Amino acid sequence: MKNYFKFILVFILLGVLGYSCDSKNKNNKTAEKIDVKKPNILFLLTDDHSFNTINALGNKEVFTPNIDRLVNEGTAFTHAHIMGGNTGAICMPSRAMIMTSNFINRLDYSAAGAIGKDEVTLPQTLKSAGYETFGTGKWHNKPPAFAKSFTDGANIFMGGMSNHLKVPIHDFDETGKYKKNKAYTTNTFSSVLFSDAAINKLKTYKKEDPFFMYVAFSSPHDPRMAPEEYANRFNTEDISLPKNFMPEHPFDNGELIIRDENLLPFPRTKDAIKGEIASYYAMISEVDANIGRILVALEESGKADNTIVILAGDNGLAVGQHGLIGKQNLYDHSVRVPLIFKGPGIQKGVRTSSLVYLNDLYPTITELVGIENPKKLDGTSLIPILNDTKKTVRESVFYLYKNFQRGVRTKDWKLIQYLVKGKKTTQLFNITKDPKELSNLAYDAKYQKKVAEMNALLQQWIGKSGDKVKLDQPDWGVPVIKSWETTRREQGKSLDFKGNH
Repeated sequence: MKNYFKFILVFILLGVLGYSCDSKNKNNKTAEKIDVKKPNILFLLTDDHSFNTINALGNKEVFTPNIDRLVNEGTAFTHAHIMGGNTGAICMPSRAMIMTSNFINRLDYSAAGAIGKDEVTLPQTLKSAGYETFGTGKWHNKPPAFAKSFTDGANIFMGGMSNHLKVPIHDFDETGKYKKNKAYTTNTFSSVLFSDAAINKLKTYKKEDPFFMYVAFSSPHDPRMAPEEYANRFNTEDISLPKNFMPEHPFDNGELIIRDENLLPFPRTKDAIKGEIASYYAMISEVDANIGRILVALEESGKADNTIVILAGDNGLAVGQHGLIGKQNLYDHSVRVPLIFKGPGIQKGVRTSSLVYLNDLYPTITELVGIENPKKLDGTSLIPILNDTKKTVRESVFYLYKNFQRGVRTKDWKLIQYLVKGKKTTQLFNITKDPKELSNLAYDAKYQKKVAEMNALLQQWIGKSGDKVKLDQPDWGVPVIKSWETTRREQGKSLDFKGNH
């Protein structure tokens, strides 16, 4: 069966990429390139979308029929991860890592982890290979990075978050300036704005060139203000409380006071968390409906059979788990995200638990469409896993948040190290037996060998990723990145601030 899938994928890709082993002259053994279209890429990116919020993947309380369709008709990566970030707005470095395939410590630090001016982005690479590149939705990086990446676009949001009915958007600007005073707002909900732009592009696209379409939603990111038809679907009374619900986090993780965590009072109450989850699910249902609209338009365009659809979330969210609301932590609910492939050559209805990163998308897409990367990338192509879902491309993944938290996990184990105000805290979880990360084994004498083993792996990853932390030093050997709370206090600003980070 494995060989069968390998054969099918190779056969389809060769056909799609346009290579023929025939020659007009049978004595000429050189393969000719024939005029067959490369596959289109439709990349759908959701915002603050945790891995455990898809009905088809086990959460029966959330309503996601369109994402479920992608799961059932494609390959789902159930253990896709982000690496983290050095800013509370994890969305920004996450999107930059997708676009550059860089690890976080090799991003542009002047913008707290953004796309650098010299970086060649994924759409840039595709553009150089003849692709039309279209972008809509949340960019959350610098305008010049968007300008060099896309040949077209509409309803472009340069910021990180906003009221979903007052999103400041830009029309596509051929000059690439995207000046703030040129942005305008409408009364249209954000997901509708962005899906409308994608649908219009699909309806009007007549070029022979293949396209890369980047549709970056700002939902289900707060403010959680889903339209009534979705909000009414979820009643607080019917929502299950997470098994790892806690009124408060058990210790200071370095970022307990931040905009995301201030969305609900401390300590968390069960009713408040259930209400927040209901609102979160309503937003997920809303963005799912708009994903469905785009998929229908793709079918109606006649391009679906030659289009690879990729769905991913830019980071997860706690929403009451471990006493947290936001994503400034290294628990699974915040670092694991949805990742699904569907299209020609992609196995249908299969799932893989292989450990992968979102920055693996860059080399995966370029290999799928048969073009070379501009340089050696930090990400690793997922083609081996798409061929055989039991394969893996890495045995472990590494996480970080500012200089407060470092973590590493293997298939079975997870270690998180904290350094907050000079105090070190260690967590060790048997992640296979304890997926909710409730039983800390780090201080159990029976597991000290495992702690040492995971610490060694963590330090190895720190070196490989370009991080500078040295776990054996009292201050980890690096300057502390200030917490949101500290920065706000120094600036004389309110800690109740709930605006854009």
